[in-house]
Amino acid sequence: MTHVLALATIDQQVSSYSLTPAEYEIVRCAIYETGDFDYLSLLYFSDKVLQKASVAIATRTTIIVDVSMVQVGITPNIRHTFANPVYCSNEAISRPQIDKTQADWGMQTLAERYPEAIFIIGQSQTAFLSLSELIDEGKVKPALIVATPASFIEGDLPKTRFQHAEIPHICVRGSKGGSTVAVAIFNSLLSMTWLAYAL
Repeated sequence: MTHVLALATIDQQVSSYSLTPAEYEIVRCAIYETGDFDYLSLLYFSDKVLQKASVAIATRTTIIVDVSMVQVGITPNIRHTFANPVYCSNEAISRPQIDKTQADWGMQTLAERYPEAIFIIGQSQTAFLSLSELIDEGKVKPALIVATPASFIEGDLPKTRFQHAEIPHICVRGSKGGSTVAVAIFNSLLSMTWLAYAL
C-alpha cells in the first residue's frame, strides 16, 4: 500500500511530460527509488529501445553488470521471471592489469565473451569507457545498454556514442545517476516485459 501511495504522490506532482506511458513508468520508478524528480528530464531513451529491450530480456539474453550492487538489485526479479544469466565485471576472472580497474578489465573480458549481451553500468565510469571503446572498434554489438554512472566527464557522452553506433540504450544525461537508478530502470523494464510475455 505504501508503494502505491508513493507512486500516486509522484503522479500528483508531475503535471506534464513528453514521454510515452511506458517511458514514464520507468522514470517514475527512478524517481520513487531516488526521491529526485529531475529524472523526469534526465533519462534519455533511444529510438524503439523499449521494444528492443523487451525482446532481449524475453529471449534470455545474457546480462553483464559493472558492480555487485547492480547484480544484487536485479537478480531476485530475474530468477522469478526469465532467468537470464547475469555476470558481474567486478567478479570476472581476468588477467590483472596495472593501468585498469577490476571493473574495467572485467567488463572488457565479459564483453568480448558475450558481445551481444545486455549491459547495465550503474557506477563504474571506467567500465563504461571500456565498453564504449569496444563498441567503437566494432568488437561488440550490445542488445541493450543501461548506463547511469554519476559524473560523466561529458554529460552526453553515452548518448552521442551509442546513437552513432545505433545501440539501443537508456542513459542519464548530466552528472546524476548511480547504481540505484540502473537497478530501478532495469527492474521496471523486466516487470513490463514479464507482463507482456507472460499473458
